[in-house]
Amino acid sequence: MRLLVTGGSGFLGRHVLREAARRGHRAVALTRSPAAARAVTACGAQPLAGDLGQPRLLDAAFAAAGCEALLSLASLGFGHGPAIVAAAEEAGIQRAVFVSTTAVTTSLDPPAKQIRLAAEQQIRCCGLAWTILRPTMIYGAPGDRNLSRLLALLKRARILPVPGDGRCLHQPVHVADAAGAVLAAVERPASIGRIYDVAGPEPLPFADLLRACAGAVGSTTRFVPVPLAPMIAVARVHQRLSRHPRIKAEQLQRLGEDKAFAIGQAIADLGYAPRPFHEGIRELARALGLAA
Repeated sequence: MRLLVTGGSGFLGRHVLREAARRGHRAVALTRSPAAARAVTACGAQPLAGDLGQPRLLDAAFAAAGCEALLSLASLGFGHGPAIVAAAEEAGIQRAVFVSTTAVTTSLDPPAKQIRLAAEQQIRCCGLAWTILRPTMIYGAPGDRNLSRLLALLKRARILPVPGDGRCLHQPVHVADAAGAVLAAVERPASIGRIYDVAGPEPLPFADLLRACAGAVGSTTRFVPVPLAPMIAVARVHQRLSRHPRIKAEQLQRLGEDKAFAIGQAIADLGYAPRPFHEGIRELARALGLAA
C-alpha cells in the first residue's frame, strides 16, 4: 500500500515509517525542513515537501503524493485537523488513520483538548473511511520525552519527591506497540469508523510504575511523597517566570487523575498485543545504556 504520512519525523512517526517498510508498504512522508526530510529518508520513506500550516500548499502536496491511504500522526492539538481532512478529500484519498490522544478524556479543560475534540468530530463527519487511535503516554525508545528522562534521573538521584500518594493509575504504551496498531488499523477494514484507545496491557498505580523504572536501572532512589497542591502552585509560578518551563501545572494535575483504558476492542479488531510495562521499561533502559 502507498501511504501518505504526516508527522513522520516525530517520535511515533519514525517507528511507524520503519514498521511500514518492514511490512512492505511504500511511505511518502510530508516534511517541512531538510532535517525532517533526512529523518524520514533514514526510516525508508520518500520525503515530500509540505507544511500543515499552509492549507493551499497542503492540497497540492497531498495530490502530488498519489497515495491510497493517509496516516495522520501529527498532533491534532495545533489546529491542523481541518486542513488535513480537506486536503485528503481533495486528493481523492479514501482511507485514513488519525492519531489523537487519550488526553481528550481528561476532566481538565486545557485549550488543546477542545481543539482535538473538534478535530475528532470533523473526522467522524467527513467522507473518508476513517479510524481514530488514542494512545496513552508513549515510551520505549531514546527520544521519548517522559520515561527516558525519568530513568536518567533515577540513575543518579538518591531522593525523589513524588507528587501525590502514588495511587493514581497509569497505562503507558510502548512505541513499537503503538506503531503496530497504526499499521494494523490501516490494513484492517474492521477498524473503519471506529475509535480505539491504545494503551499498555493493564493500568498500574504510579508508585508501581516508579518501582518498575527504578528496578530497570538498578536504582536505590528513595521516593518521598509530596502533596500535589503545593507542587501545582509552584509549577504555575514557574510557568509565569519561564519562557520554556520544564514542567507545567497541567502535567501535575494530570498525575492526580486515573488514566486507565479498555483495550479489548483494539485486541479484537487490530490483533493488538501490547507488551507488559516491566518488559518495555527494561528494553528502554537497555537502549539508553542505563540497564541494571
